[in-house]
Amino acid sequence: MSVGGAGRNPTGAEQAPTDRPVRVLIVDDDALVRAGLSMILGGASDLLVVGEATDGTEVPAAVAACAPDVVLMDIRMPRLDGLAATEALRAGPRSPEVLVLTTFDADEEVLGALRAGASGFLLKDTPPVDIVRAVRRVAVGEATLSPTVTRTLISHVTAGPGPDPRREEAVRLLAGLTERERAVAVALGRGLTNAEIGRELFMSVATVKAYVSRLLTRLDLNNRVQVALLVHDADLA
Repeated sequence: MSVGGAGRNPTGAEQAPTDRPVRVLIVDDDALVRAGLSMILGGASDLLVVGEATDGTEVPAAVAACAPDVVLMDIRMPRLDGLAATEALRAGPRSPEVLVLTTFDADEEVLGALRAGASGFLLKDTPPVDIVRAVRRVAVGEATLSPTVTRTLISHVTAGPGPDPRREEAVRLLAGLTERERAVAVALGRGLTNAEIGRELFMSVATVKAYVSRLLTRLDLNNRVQVALLVHDADLA
């Protein structure tokens, strides 16, 4: 594991830091991949690679030492994979956002990463400019998914009927929301931005942000992607 300089981590902020670059930690067991990502991200003046880790077991120490805003996480690593590392990281207080970047897009890995708390999922053949853009989006609390991942989610939502404990739990959780909270949740499930939700529901962006924060607290979730998955599980979007 290698780390960069120390810094403050404004986890959970709705807006990106304005006085410094977005701090990024790269987690991948392939040295060439780490070097390539460092070069790609290093070319953006508003992004700063503050450290690297070679396995999921190194993530807690690297996060403590580097205070990243975003962790760029591989899935398949030898000792502790990215899914387990993401789940453990996102379960802690003031955790950074996680953007999964992997060679594989198997359904169980896509859904597993997003349910674990990742804010985005991209494939490693994603163009460099889109990787940079995805890091920026995740840093400000927006979800980002590659087209193939979006198709996976659509397939998951349109799967055949049948008994589904996950659906029953999602319906139960969403039933406890107010009508307005549920409307915002369904809008998140449709992938709308805060501005789009505001226009559709006649709210200010600040009010939408307040509702999103309230949803995360009431549903005990980490980010808007997990709210969207919950809505999909309940067949409401």
